[in-house]
Formats: sequence, C-alpha cells, structure tokens
Amino acid sequence: SMCPGDTSVLAGLYGPAEAKISKELPDRAALEVLLRPKVGLPGVLERSREQLLRQTCEAVLLGVLHPRTAISLVLQVLSDAGSLLSCCLNAACMALLDAGLPLAALFCGVTCALQPDGTILLDPTARQEQEARAILTFAIASSDRKVLMATTKGSCSVEEMQQCLAAAQRAASTIFQFYRDSVRRRYSKS
Repeated sequence: SMCPGDTSVLAGLYGPAEAKISKELPDRAALEVLLRPKVGLPGVLERSREQLLRQTCEAVLLGVLHPRTAISLVLQVLSDAGSLLSCCLNAACMALLDAGLPLAALFCGVTCALQPDGTILLDPTARQEQEARAILTFAIASSDRKVLMATTKGSCSVEEMQQCLAAAQRAASTIFQFYRDSVRRRYSKS
C-alpha cells in the first residue's frame, strides 16, 4: 500500500501461476495489470493507465525466467488526492519487489505539475493538478535513472519537459531510499 500525501493505492500480485491457453506466451510470463477505481467500474482512463503500468512493469520484469505463466497485478485506488499514476507505479514496484519476482531494476513514479508561472511542483495535489499548465508523470529506473515511461497532459516546451525530468530524476533517489528502508523494516529480525 502506497500513500504519498492523501493518495492511497493498495496493490496485490498473484503469480506466477499457470496461464490460460489463450493468454499463454511461450517465451515469457504474461503480465496482466488491473486498475480498480475507488467507486464504479473501470473506464477509458483506467484502461489507459493499465497499459502504461503494464508496459513499465514489463520493461523491468524478467518474465523470460517464468515462461508460459501468468502474473496478475491488481491495483485498488483507496483515495485519490492527486499524483495517482505515480502512486500506482510505486505501488506496482513495491508489489513486484515484495513478491520476490526477478527484476532487472526497480522503478518509481514521479508526477510534476508545471504551474502557469513556470515553477515545477513535485507530487501535486488534485487542486494543484487542476491549476497546472501541464502535468508530467515519469517512470524512472533505479539502475541509471533511465526513463521507462513518460506521459503528459497539457502543453509545455521541450526545455520545461527536460527541467521536469531532471527534477523527477532527483526525486527518484528519495523514493528508492524509501523502498530500501521499507524492505529493511519488513525483513529485519529486530
């Protein structure tokens, strides 16, 4: 369960398990990502986010070690007060890590809001997102701070996007430290 600010997402990972014949991939594990909204049924926005989450997870998951299996990642939104996609990315990475699946690298999600005056806010609230000129979300790998996924809403210049990316890459260090601390607390004997 990830809770930056007042946004909260619960993640459950199932697998690797036997895959249905129709979904079975002969060379790697088939990853399914399901994003459940707080209320109601998933819509177009959830389906779009599921695809971004799946592609990001597939980029680091060593699925070739589990061919012909299925892995299901279910993300349940408990509350959304902004920066939901980055919260989902962080919850997904923690679920993969906790399940002990082999990963090429860890990843984290960082959301930046570009304000009308050009200032960059990290981890914006829903209100800050509404007031922003552009919202950018990045998935960043732990190995070399490589960008695994980027999505934007609104308009910004190339220079502003590069500034947001640099800020997100700096913020990623804090998130990766949080991962290390969480794993250490969970598995320490004390």
